[in-house]
Amino acid sequence: MISGSQCRAARALVEVTRAKLSLRSGVDEDTIHDFERKIDNPNERDVEALQASLEELGAVFIPENGGSIGVRLKFTAAEARQITRLEGEGGVVADDRVP
Repeated sequence: MISGSQCRAARALVEVTRAKLSLRSGVDEDTIHDFERKIDNPNERDVEALQASLEELGAVFIPENGGSIGVRLKFTAAEARQITRLEGEGGVVADDRVP
């Protein structure tokens, strides 16, 4: 499950207000505010609804993997095609490490 900090960061990344996230997720706006500010922890169902809504808007949550947790934006289909096209240009692939 996501943390309040991840929720706040994801909301900023996908540029959605608490009010709009509340409408999309069905979670009360005050509950979102308290969760993001670490005032209170909502129930698991509400956190799952927030996470699902933010993922639908383009957020990708990064679980703790020995380091720290995080959130980023996923690529759109057009961006993925652009990356694929750019990766095929430029000749021979070489190691990027600098000695």
